[in-house]
Amino acid sequence: MTRSVFRFLSRQPDTPELYGDHHLLRLPRYSDYRQWFAVRAESRSFLQPWEPTWRHDELTEASFRARVTRNSQEFSSGLAVPMFLFRRDDMALLGGITIGYIRRGAAQSCMIGYWMGERHAGQGHMFAALRLVVPYVFSGLQLHRIEAACIPDNWKSIRLLQKAGFEREGLLRKYLKINGEWRDHILYSLLAGDEVGDRADKMRTER
Repeated sequence: MTRSVFRFLSRQPDTPELYGDHHLLRLPRYSDYRQWFAVRAESRSFLQPWEPTWRHDELTEASFRARVTRNSQEFSSGLAVPMFLFRRDDMALLGGITIGYIRRGAAQSCMIGYWMGERHAGQGHMFAALRLVVPYVFSGLQLHRIEAACIPDNWKSIRLLQKAGFEREGLLRKYLKINGEWRDHILYSLLAGDEVGDRADKMRTER
């Protein structure tokens, strides 16, 4: 049985690290560039159909450093928690998941998005990441609602969300511009208190 743990670094008490038995999620660092470049470059044709159009400088180190800086600013301002997913036994970068569009006040909600390197896809890694992220969102960030949107023909993403307990709510017409084209998306949601698929473990928090 997998145990979900999120703890906070002693030197940066507001920076999360989410641990499972075999996976680690944490904020991106400048030192991740080489791994990130390798995974994204070899997975380009696999990822592009589901992402916004890549810029001409998408994979450059300067672009990556700007991305990490922006991620840090978004986290510090409470707008997003962008994290890379690593395999713990060799610290290989597998993909990433972002808790974004964090809304407080009456909404208390967020939107999640994720990507996976092609060679690591279909092996249960992103499902394991969701099992770490969901308790963090509800217990750590104290949010009430998680939303996720996926293109209707992205059946792998749909199966993942359904397995994790997300419920379909409706169709968002021409919701996001993906790979140069405005695409419809299906909206899924998970609420605090919902039963999460395959999650029988209890979450504990360390500070």
